[in-house]
Amino acid sequence: MSINLIQVTAAQRAQILQQMRSRLRPGQQRMADWQAGPLAISAVPGSGKSTGMAIAVAILLATRSLGSQDSGIEIGQKTENKEQEIGLGQEEFTPNSQLLLVTFTRSAVANLKSKIREHLRSLSIASQGFMVYTLHGLALNIATRHPDLSGLDLNRLTLVSPNQSSRLIRTCVEQWVAAHPQSYQRLLEGRQFDGEETERLRRQSVLRTEVLPDLAYTVIHEAKSSGLLPQQLYELGKNVTRHAILDEADYDVLTIAAGLYERYQTLLRQRGFLDYDDMILAALRVLENSSARQLWQSQIYAVFEDEAQDSSPLQTRLLEILATAPNQADRLPNLVRVGDPNQAINSTFTPADPAFFYEFCERCALTHRLAEMDQAGRSTQAIIDAANFVLTWVNDRYANLQPPIPNPQSPILPFRPQYIHPVAPDDPQEDANPDPEGTGLEIRFPPDIYQTVNLIGLRVAELLTHYPDRRAAVLVRENRQGRFIADLLQNPDFYHLDINLKQSGIELYDVGQRDRHSHVPAEILTMLQFLDRPHSPDYLKAALQVLVDRQLIPTQDLNALVSFPEQFLYPGPLDPPQPDPVRRARRYCVSLLKARLELPHYQLIPFLAMTLQYEQSELATADKLAERIIHQTFGDSSMATVLDALGEIVRSERFEAVEMEEPESRLLRPRQLTLITMHKAKGLDWDFVFIPFLHEQVIPGRLRVLPQAQFLGDFTLSEVARAQIRASIHGMYPLPDLLSAWQRAESLKIAEEFRLLYVAMTRAKRLLWMSAAHKAPFSWSKPENLDDRAPCPVLPALVHQFPQSMSHPSKLN
Repeated sequence: MSINLIQVTAAQRAQILQQMRSRLRPGQQRMADWQAGPLAISAVPGSGKSTGMAIAVAILLATRSLGSQDSGIEIGQKTENKEQEIGLGQEEFTPNSQLLLVTFTRSAVANLKSKIREHLRSLSIASQGFMVYTLHGLALNIATRHPDLSGLDLNRLTLVSPNQSSRLIRTCVEQWVAAHPQSYQRLLEGRQFDGEETERLRRQSVLRTEVLPDLAYTVIHEAKSSGLLPQQLYELGKNVTRHAILDEADYDVLTIAAGLYERYQTLLRQRGFLDYDDMILAALRVLENSSARQLWQSQIYAVFEDEAQDSSPLQTRLLEILATAPNQADRLPNLVRVGDPNQAINSTFTPADPAFFYEFCERCALTHRLAEMDQAGRSTQAIIDAANFVLTWVNDRYANLQPPIPNPQSPILPFRPQYIHPVAPDDPQEDANPDPEGTGLEIRFPPDIYQTVNLIGLRVAELLTHYPDRRAAVLVRENRQGRFIADLLQNPDFYHLDINLKQSGIELYDVGQRDRHSHVPAEILTMLQFLDRPHSPDYLKAALQVLVDRQLIPTQDLNALVSFPEQFLYPGPLDPPQPDPVRRARRYCVSLLKARLELPHYQLIPFLAMTLQYEQSELATADKLAERIIHQTFGDSSMATVLDALGEIVRSERFEAVEMEEPESRLLRPRQLTLITMHKAKGLDWDFVFIPFLHEQVIPGRLRVLPQAQFLGDFTLSEVARAQIRASIHGMYPLPDLLSAWQRAESLKIAEEFRLLYVAMTRAKRLLWMSAAHKAPFSWSKPENLDDRAPCPVLPALVHQFPQSMSHPSKLN
């Protein structure tokens, strides 16, 4: 329900609508003009997908609420061919049906909902007629509304946590090993085996703790997200081709995977757990019922999907059903999918596959229902040219990376041939396609990685000193590279750097360090351990250290206090008087112990959070932690159980903190150098972007087989299984054999790594700085071990195409 609506006349509303539409670029206008049927929107980086979708949806809601005549705006595009209208229509929908918007993260849901409401308020229209969900939130809503059809009852089922899932996978591995001794022995022997007992024990450990759990994890998510049951996976195993390759070991990977998958599902049912894929499956079970399906379809007149390149087959099927008119299965769905296949960077470690959205775009193109949002105002022309060049160069060089899907005559390229264009001169975006800083593109080949960081520090200090209101970031391929950069820049004297960013007034924000582990679970665990055993010197000292770190008690010799815990906590009349710092520390500890006696267990975590004087985001994180502990200890909420659950979270799992401040604002502060991975940088942009350590072994790199698992062969079972499952989804029969599947998996990785580089490059607005040091480590776990490393093959090609990128930047005045 909307309140405080701005009062506008019909004429004013019509003018506002026209102004809103005029702000949209051609591809965005296709969304606002949509009336029925499928529509694909392929959007380049920086084209304003979210902003355009919010405005387009507001216009759609306004015209639907008021009618196109009353709104004063002509909607819809005249189709040139009447045949295109066959199978389209909306008359079956009820007047109260709503527009459903689906995106992938809760923050995106909140952002999209807020923008739409703001636009509707400016039109003096109530914020209704639409709903915004994450995919899993939508599925859970459908499933829980019909527990008898979905089989999902949250009163008896619990969402499995990552830790619980890992334990289940370990259990199903042990069960499979016990039930299939011959298959396990075949894995144990590998390519060759001399029977030596020490080697046998080593291989057993690798198989049970690494290879088979990794295979189970990959296959369970890949198969379930594709709607495949264990029995179907068994059948797929029979379709794998068998080639007479002498060195190829035939392990029946999909058969092994099906066995692991089947046991995992059994354990889930026995323990009363469900996972995220089960939510989608449960929703689909509901929609198999004709009455329930018609109910939901009548409530939804269209579905708009954001980030469509990251959808799995199961998620896509769910949206297609909801977007279809009730009792009109032969009609095309009212489905608008917005995404960018060239920014698909999650498919090698999630079930998402950009080929599905690619195929959707091609189908829509045949009926003139493909719109391209190819204008972007984010970057300066030099950066746009560099990104377009990379797209063309990679497609030319790696044209045959992937097998043809779905048309045997036209293989899918690493990139969809869609180029970024600058916006029109009259585009309303402020500072669109800004002037470059220097040449806009700078490429460096420093002697080593240490000099790389030195050059970055110097350039950052120069830029942010001259432009204090602008923003800069270093994008790395992995967190260990970010830690290396942070260590050097935070200790410039030790590493003999020529610049001290802190002295220059530039803050360093390492996103990886903040995300690696929230401090809240560890601090809460420390305090609860003290409450459970207050007379333990170790637990008492740890609790006091937390109080010191939080600046709640004065810094003092804690060892002296914990030498005699009873005397410290409950001094007698004959004990010497305690100094003021000691008394303050004792008061805190005694009040905590009193609360332990008076409060139930489920209230202790919020109480501790208040006692430790957490700020707003920390309090929210503590509440999230308390809720999770309650779920995990349901039925047995003793202190011992709580400590076990909390200890496992701290030891084994990264617990993501709740950010009350807008996460983007923390990453985009002026006079701050943000260290962030390329994956996390998607959707963000900075004035100056630095991408160091671009070596061939990293991008595009190759799939690695860890030395301890090489006895199986030059492949990993998990990647082979993933490639075979995806081949089956795309109808590639017979399925590729073990080595062919491995080659396909490697091709998919190469394509995705280049797309990741493209995403990183297109984060820059005014300056893109790229480098590859001559000497770099093979593994970033040991950055001190330097050796000669070849650059990413794109870099020399960029230098050849843009020789000005090698010119030394002039000093800013």
